[in-house]
This record gives sequence, C-alpha cells and structure tokens, in this order.
Amino acid sequence: MPKRILQGVVTSDVMDKTVTVRVDRRFQHPVYKKFITRSKKYAAHDEDNAYKVGDVVRIEETRPISKRKRWRVLDAVVRAPTPSAPLVADPVSAEAEQGGRKRVRRGKADTAEAAPQKAETP
Repeated sequence: MPKRILQGVVTSDVMDKTVTVRVDRRFQHPVYKKFITRSKKYAAHDEDNAYKVGDVVRIEETRPISKRKRWRVLDAVVRAPTPSAPLVADPVSAEAEQGGRKRVRRGKADTAEAAPQKAETP
C-alpha cells in the first residue's frame, strides 16, 4: 500500500524534532454545492529542526514515532521569508539612538494644541 503524501503549512516549530503542519482540503458541499475549506493539524517528525513557521512542506505517512507523530517531513516546497529589519521605525527609539530624549505627548494635549483658540471678549 502506498504511503500518503500531503502538503501543508508549518504552524509551530516550538517542539524539538517536531513541527505542526496544517493541511487544508477543499470540497464541494453535497447539498448546497458551495466549496468548503477544512483544515487538520498533523504532528510531523523533523529530525534536523530545519523547518520554521510559514514554510510550505510535504509530509509523508510513516510508522508511529511517538504517541501523536505518524508523519515525517519530506521536503520544503516554499520557504518562509526570513525577517529582516523592522519595516516602520519608531520615532521614540530613533531619538534614543541619537542620545537625545524626546517626550511624545498623546491624548488631549495634542487636541488642545491643534484646536483653534477662541478670542476673549470683554
């Protein structure tokens, strides 16, 4: 009997030598004829801890490895992009890097300064 091979996305890599893979399947509802997406999570064996969250991987059915693991990772179809520098620079942290201290006011103080002042009448 051939071993099943599924494709899914790694959702967790916290455990040692194990990744959690979410596999989605689409099918048509028998009565309403609308396409439905269902997902299931599998614990898959990752010997080298090589796969990270967001990777699209192929998993293969195998002998029981532990209580929940009956799958092993074959290979990565698409690797998740590695995070680089933050996209948006925080103005407060930018001031701290320059050595200066800038106080950022939020709330009613900003609205009071932005609102036009009323002229005093005697």
